[in-house]
Amino acid sequence: MSANLIPILWDATLQTLYMVALSAILGTLGGLPLGVYLATSQRGELLSSPWVNWVLGLVVNATRSVPFIILVVAIIPFTRMMVGTSIGTDAAIVPLTIAAIPFIARLVENAIREVDAGLIEAARAMGATPFQIIRKVLIPEALPAITLGLTLAVVSLIGYSAMVGAVGGQGLGDLGIRYGYQRLMPEVMLAVVVILIVLVQLVQSLGERLAARVDRRAARNRGH
Repeated sequence: MSANLIPILWDATLQTLYMVALSAILGTLGGLPLGVYLATSQRGELLSSPWVNWVLGLVVNATRSVPFIILVVAIIPFTRMMVGTSIGTDAAIVPLTIAAIPFIARLVENAIREVDAGLIEAARAMGATPFQIIRKVLIPEALPAITLGLTLAVVSLIGYSAMVGAVGGQGLGDLGIRYGYQRLMPEVMLAVVVILIVLVQLVQSLGERLAARVDRRAARNRGH
C-alpha cells in the first residue's frame, strides 16, 4: 500500500470515530429515558400509561424494522433540514442517531426488566416515589447490563457508519468503496476491514471492563 494512502486512512478513521461517538452520545440521550419509560409504563407499573407505552413501542419497533441503508435514503429530506446537506460526516450522524435511539431504548428496557421485582416492592413499602425508585433502585441495579447494552450499540454503530459510506457518508466505509472497490485496490479494503475489526475489539473490551467494574461497585453498595 502506498505511503500516500496512510494519511487518507487516518483521516477516514477519525471521521468514523467522530460519527460513532457523537451518534452514540445523542442516541443514549434519547434512548436511555425512552427505554426507562418503556420499562416502567405498562399497566400496573411505576409510570403506568399502557396506551402511551403501546404507541411508543410501535414507533420503536417500526424504526428498528427498517433496514439501515433504506433508512438513510428515506430520511434524506430530514437530514438536509437538520444539517443543511445529505452528504458528509455531519449528515451521516442524523440517520445513525435515529437508528441508535430505538435500539438503545430496547436494550435499556430489557436491562431494567431484569431487575428483581422484590427490590421495587421493598422500595414501595418504604414510601419511595416512582421517580425515586427509578433513580435509586432500577437504574443502579440495571447499570451493568445497560453498560453492556451500550457497548453493543456502539459496536453496531461502527458497522452502520461503514454503510453510510455507500451514500456519501465519508469515513472508513466510503474509503473502502472508493479505493478498495471502485479503484480496484484490495489492500485498501483489507486495511479498512482490519481497522474496523480493531475498533470493534477495543470497544467490546473496554465495555466489558467497565461493566465488570460497575457490577463490582453495585455489589459493594448492596453489601452495605
